[in-house]
Amino acid sequence: MKKSNLLIHSAIASLIAVSSLAATQAVADEGKEKCYGVAKKAQNDCGTAQHSCSGQAAADNVPEEWKYVAKGSCEQIGGKLAAMKADDAKADDAKKEK
Repeated sequence: MKKSNLLIHSAIASLIAVSSLAATQAVADEGKEKCYGVAKKAQNDCGTAQHSCSGQAAADNVPEEWKYVAKGSCEQIGGKLAAMKADDAKADDAKKEK
């Protein structure tokens, strides 16, 4: 690939990345918030340390996965406003079982 083609492709990729970040911010500004631990398999809204894209959650209700929900509704549906570590999630589940 020529250097000029590489430069053009890099510029396009940068524009796409910036526009997706802007879209994510726009969703957050529309009365929604990130809710961790409620996303169903393959229905998460963005990446985590395990993957980089939405729609790649490997299982239901993974504590690190999140989904946008209406502000004020996250904890009502069993989610958390901050990401939990897997160990914290297990402890939380143990409390619920008692």
